[in-house]
Amino acid sequence: MLGDWVEAARPKTLPAAVVPILVGTAEAKRMGYFEWWPIAICLAFALLVQIATNMANDYYDHVRGADTPDRVGPERLVASGRIEPRRMLWASFGIFLVAFLVGLNLVAYRDWSLLIVGIVSIVFGYGYTGGPFPLAYRGLGDVFVIFFFGLVATMGTVYVVAGQLTWESAFLGMMLGLLANNILVVNNYRDMETDRKANKMTLVARWGRNFGAAQYRLQLVGAFLCLGLFAMSTGEVYHAIPFLAFPLGLKLAGTLDRTEGVALNGVLAKTAAFLLLVGVLLAGAVFVAA
Repeated sequence: MLGDWVEAARPKTLPAAVVPILVGTAEAKRMGYFEWWPIAICLAFALLVQIATNMANDYYDHVRGADTPDRVGPERLVASGRIEPRRMLWASFGIFLVAFLVGLNLVAYRDWSLLIVGIVSIVFGYGYTGGPFPLAYRGLGDVFVIFFFGLVATMGTVYVVAGQLTWESAFLGMMLGLLANNILVVNNYRDMETDRKANKMTLVARWGRNFGAAQYRLQLVGAFLCLGLFAMSTGEVYHAIPFLAFPLGLKLAGTLDRTEGVALNGVLAKTAAFLLLVGVLLAGAVFVAA
């Protein structure tokens, strides 16, 4: 049973929550600010919100008919009957509540504006597949990922630690948001047929797999353009180190439209690993040059 709940958290997707906090911490250190405990709270909040969002997604994709026996992705816990639907839903609510309580520490540390950010993050995390206007079913999941797992998480960490919002943190946040969204692109690419049957009109479900492959490449290039803007803004050559990973990203992009079925799960895992690799290189480069 414990293993089922760990699987429901979708640990392979969690780099999308960890990397922005890691990079935001390095950027705050470059600006001359560093303190461990608010960083730890930022990380805990981000992880809790993502885990709760994943669990709510597991529940709502089941009840809305997106998770079926035809699905080629990893087995979902509610659809497979391994976790009872209401238990999954209440677990997601409980974790959202814990995330809110944890986030209150950031409000006490910095200011009340973070209360609004935290509430909006939780509401939209639930609204990704839940509520009367589920974002993922309206083709808005990409906007959600880029905004919250990129800009909000990265800039929010910098703001918590350093008390400032800067263009440099925005460049970093957009970069990470685009790379994180490539995970979603692969997911939607793999699930296109079952999503269409469930009227889950992701961008790939609307416009097809050729669009998804092009989106993946465009976001990859856009992410590294943001890295270039960041390096130019800081004037520090070390900050260009993550460009060493760019050929690996291009190679990964080239495999997407040549891969089908269950093999796409491997592309998804490698895309998440690529985000983690770039994030570690970037955070290390910024931290060393601080």
